[in-house]
Amino acid sequence: MPGPAKAMAVCTVACLVAVVGYSATLGSSALLWLGWVVLGLCTAGVAALKAPR
Repeated sequence: MPGPAKAMAVCTVACLVAVVGYSATLGSSALLWLGWVVLGLCTAGVAALKAPR
């Protein structure tokens, strides 16, 4: 996995932790979860792309 894809994956996991923490303390927010799902799908798309040779 190229460097930018790794950085995006780390950011996605960090956002997941933040959303779970927010949901556990203040209650669930559908908009936060939707945002995280979109970020996860974007990360999967970036990871699926092959680096140019």
